[in-house]
Amino acid sequence: MSLDRRTLLKIGAASVAGVALAGAASGTAVADTGLPPVPGMLGDRRANELWYQLDEIALYHPSQAVLDAYAELGRFAQENAPDGLYEKWRELSRDPAYPKNYAEFAHPVEQPLRTLSTLQLDNFDRFYRGDEAGLVRAFADFGQGVLYDPRRAPQESEVHTMDGNPPSSYHFWHVILRAQTVLGIDRRRWARIDPMVGFAWALQSIAKPDHRHVNPGLPREQVRALARHWLPRSAARLDRDFQSAPYPA
Repeated sequence: MSLDRRTLLKIGAASVAGVALAGAASGTAVADTGLPPVPGMLGDRRANELWYQLDEIALYHPSQAVLDAYAELGRFAQENAPDGLYEKWRELSRDPAYPKNYAEFAHPVEQPLRTLSTLQLDNFDRFYRGDEAGLVRAFADFGQGVLYDPRRAPQESEVHTMDGNPPSSYHFWHVILRAQTVLGIDRRRWARIDPMVGFAWALQSIAKPDHRHVNPGLPREQVRALARHWLPRSAARLDRDFQSAPYPA
C-alpha cells in the first residue's frame, strides 16, 4: 500500500505528539538541561527558560532592530488596518484571492517581519534545535500554564502562558505567522510551528490557567488527544480554525 504525503504528515505528527507528551503530566524535566536552578520554579526547566528568554528579547529588553520593527509594523497597521491586523487578515482570508491578496497586503512590512521571525526562531533553536518533540511539549506546558517562574514577581505574571482571559494573542501570532509564510519568510519552519500555536490555544482555552499561581495540568490523555487533533493541521485548516474567536469552534 502506498502512502500519500498527507497520510505521512499525519503519522509523523501523531508520533511527535506521543513522544513529546509522554511525560507532560509529571511536572519534571525530561532531561538535565544544564541550566542553573531557580528557587521556587515549577515545571520543566528548559521550557521555563525558553519563554523567559523570549520575553527578555521581545518585550523587556528588545534590541534596537526589534524596536524599529515594532515601530514600522505599528505605523503600517494604523494606516492599513485601523480595525486591527486580525480583522484585516480575517477580511482578506475570506476572499477567493487569498493568500495572494494577503501577501500583497503584507509585502511593505516584509523586512520587519523577517526581523521578528529571526528573533523567535533563534530563541526556539537556542533551547530546542533538533528537538521538535521538546518544542511541542514546551507549547503544551505554555498553554496549560504549568510553568511557574518567580523571576518576574511581583510586578509581572509568574506563569509563562499567553496573556489575557480569553487569550486573544494566539490569533495575533497566527496572523503575523501567516504573513511570514505567504511572503516566504522561513516558510517551512513556521508551517511546523503554526499547529503548535493552535494546540497551545486549544489547551489554554480549556485549562483557563491562573496567571499568578501554578496550575494543574490537564489530564494526560486529553492533552494527547488534542495534540493528535491539532498537530497534523495544514495552513488552510488553521486559517479556518483561527476565524473562530476567542476560543476554538
